[in-house]
Amino acid sequence: MHDLHLTTTWVGIVSLIIFVVGYYFIATEDKYHINKAKPALFTGTSIFMLIGIYFAVHGLDGHILEEEVEKLIVEIAEIFFFLMVAMTYIEAMIDRRVFAALRYKLVSKGYTYKKLFWITGLLSFFISPVADNLTTALILSTVLITIDKDNRNFLVPGAINIVVAANAGGAWSPFGDITTLMVWIAEKGAFSEFLYLFPASFIGWLVTALLLSRFVPDGQPHFDISEQKVEVKRGGKQVIGLFALTILMAVLSHQLLHLPAMWGMMFGLALLKLYIYKENLKRDSNHKLNPFAWIAKIENDTLLFFFGILAAVGGLHFLGYLEYFTKLYDTLGPTIVNIAVGFVSAIIDNVPVMSAVLKANPDMGSAQTAQWMLVTLTAGIGGSLISFGSAAGVGVMGKLHGIYTFSSHMKYAWTVLIGYIISIAIWYVQFIILGIGA
Repeated sequence: MHDLHLTTTWVGIVSLIIFVVGYYFIATEDKYHINKAKPALFTGTSIFMLIGIYFAVHGLDGHILEEEVEKLIVEIAEIFFFLMVAMTYIEAMIDRRVFAALRYKLVSKGYTYKKLFWITGLLSFFISPVADNLTTALILSTVLITIDKDNRNFLVPGAINIVVAANAGGAWSPFGDITTLMVWIAEKGAFSEFLYLFPASFIGWLVTALLLSRFVPDGQPHFDISEQKVEVKRGGKQVIGLFALTILMAVLSHQLLHLPAMWGMMFGLALLKLYIYKENLKRDSNHKLNPFAWIAKIENDTLLFFFGILAAVGGLHFLGYLEYFTKLYDTLGPTIVNIAVGFVSAIIDNVPVMSAVLKANPDMGSAQTAQWMLVTLTAGIGGSLISFGSAAGVGVMGKLHGIYTFSSHMKYAWTVLIGYIISIAIWYVQFIILGIGA
């Protein structure tokens, strides 16, 4: 890292203003009807453009800036391509009606509202470690609204349950949330070390779910017996198997082969395309599968949002702003700051918060692994405290528009807070007192 301190220069001040204004428009996406990728991308790219102008005007060594940007490109690319492959597989499974078949099985069984509440919550918790929390929340909130689109007493607790479960499930897996992926790629924890967060994640969600379940109504939703049965389309099971193999390849690439995790994911994408080629040889021209159509459907705005926000935080780091952040760790200690990160991530968003922590790379004290796992846990599950505090929450607000809102979430937010406190308590007992996973 360079020795320049640019926070008090015009480029530092203007860049901070751009970041604050840009983040305001990101946070108020629904108010101004502007996709969050636009202000994020503008913020991230413009900050470095300004830094480039500053270097040119003052005759500074441009190689310093060039090296910093090249490192940042590598960091962003690892996350960008990893998510691109995961999203492609999800779209492939949607196309093969994997999730539609799941919804039919749930609604056709005649389950009560309370049983459906627990089933969707458990599915959310255990799918998100593989499929990521945003995708999981979107899929299961779609299932939720198709079960009964009118019963708000079921939908609101059910939606909160899905969001909390998706975020908690994503916290104990490197693939479950963008923040855990960032921590894993930055090599702050081995793959196996994330798994030690399972007790804190699961019990914290379980406590919240138990409290929420008291508000779920009795009875069962109406099911139209004339509804046609939904089956997984041909090739769907093979796609599921290839997705599992792709995740395994990502783990092996990172842990054993010393390659980026995204390399294993891209290898998995190659396997998917080869399978589709082989499958299409058996099909007529009207029924051929097109993997590029799946790639076209992925949420490119989400990918560009991550590009922009990670670039913006990288710019603030280059300017020297994150040095102030590291001083908090020195003053208050890592445990207090890492717990506070959860509350901050609920208000802002866990991606820029975690990016700031990683860029600052503070001294976590003697219990390095335990503290990195704590901030991974709090950044992941802290977003559930407010409806728009996580990508999963924002996604469900869109799916259940007018039903799952900021106010409807805050009515039950105390249940999430209790679960958050329980999760931290379990982490403390497990990692600090017993030394398990530390």
